[in-house]
Amino acid sequence: MNGDHRPVPVPEWLGALAEAAARAPVPRVLRPPSDGGRHSAVLVLFGESPEGGPDVLLIQRNNGLRRHSGQPAFPGGSIEPGDAGAIGCALREAGEETGLLPAGVEVLCALPELYISRTDFRVTPVLAWWHTPSEVGPADPAEVASVARVPVAELADPANRVRTRHPDGSTGPAFRVRGMLVWGFTAAILNQLLVLGRWERPWLGPAAETIDVLGVLRASGDHDGTP
Repeated sequence: MNGDHRPVPVPEWLGALAEAAARAPVPRVLRPPSDGGRHSAVLVLFGESPEGGPDVLLIQRNNGLRRHSGQPAFPGGSIEPGDAGAIGCALREAGEETGLLPAGVEVLCALPELYISRTDFRVTPVLAWWHTPSEVGPADPAEVASVARVPVAELADPANRVRTRHPDGSTGPAFRVRGMLVWGFTAAILNQLLVLGRWERPWLGPAAETIDVLGVLRASGDHDGTP
């Protein structure tokens, strides 16, 4: 927290990223159907890393959960009747999962809704600025194994970039950071944000290591192959 307790203004890079992300087209594979689906939201929270440069908040879910077992993700979950829409849901879930204090967060925008076909979730990413960071950790130990502030520089580092092969045969971007393998839906969003934020660095392309996620899923106790 800054010494005079005044919120740190939204940096120019994040304002530009929010504008670019709000205008970005939704890939066909993530476009929601005309109706149906379970509405949910995730908090894509950027801050200023203690190590210097921007970072983003991620959680790792516990092994053995019914869905997304052991997987890194943005804080988030299903929108409940008492939530103030997607934004209210994202902030509530982040508080319940990590102990985040919403007063230290400035929401910039709700991004276009995305669809995860395997779980029938319609997900609204909520982009926000962590102007006054608070202590975070696994506030719900039954569901969350760990919480990490991951520097964008580590995500962009070609040495930390791999691909994953999913149970349906498709492949996607992934990241090895802070002891986690970030893949699936979360990695797809992070990959797009790296491009839009002009942080992406050349990496190994088709020659990159490809990891079969079935082994990862079985190790975590998740057998449904949900990205």
